[in-house]
Amino acid sequence: MPSSAALRRPDGQPIRVLVVDDEPVLAELVTLALRYEGWSVRSAADGLSAVREARDFRPDAVVLDVMLPDIDGLEVLRRLRAELPVLPVLFLTARDAVEDRIAGLAAGGDDYVTKPFSVEEVVLRMRGLVRRSGVTARDADATLVVGDLTMDEDTREVYRAGEPVRLTATEFDLLRYLMRNPRRVLSKARILDSVWDYDFGGQANVVELYISYLRKKIDAGRPPMIHTMRGAGYVLKPA
Repeated sequence: MPSSAALRRPDGQPIRVLVVDDEPVLAELVTLALRYEGWSVRSAADGLSAVREARDFRPDAVVLDVMLPDIDGLEVLRRLRAELPVLPVLFLTARDAVEDRIAGLAAGGDDYVTKPFSVEEVVLRMRGLVRRSGVTARDADATLVVGDLTMDEDTREVYRAGEPVRLTATEFDLLRYLMRNPRRVLSKARILDSVWDYDFGGQANVVELYISYLRKKIDAGRPPMIHTMRGAGYVLKPA
């Protein structure tokens, strides 16, 4: 029985999720939990199968194990993003070192869960990713404008000085939060709580990482709009 607050695509169809893990019991548990959400779920036990399945299934989000028997999850993500640039991805892995978390995020993953984990936690984070990705039905459109930076929250299009800017789901959500609070200094803790919707293990460096991603896409070769206020946080303001 699906959750009473089931998320759905704008056309009313179920959210599509691909679960990639070579541990059959774990993959089945995650699959069943996501289906309980009312979502359509397929699974794959290795990286090459995941890439083939994604081409056929066209998922809205992916749960992806880093350690797979053929190619690893980072390579799978690279291949998926070549065809689906803003596909939200939640990494699963037994490795819990900070450098491994950062490696997964730096490769383009939107979130990271270390084993062992509760299935409820995976579902919670997937719901957050799907909401932020823009794949779900929206109530109304809106355009945010800060200086020469514009964002259409309905179409998820972003432009800087008329030039399109392509963002991942999490980059878009972070920029949207900054644009909804222009000229306001926002602390790392506040950004973490507002954008990621939960305590990301106290890893405020994930904010620094995604701010750096945005700067490369928003400010590169242009007058900067994203500024660091030392000891206080970050602020977005017209150039």
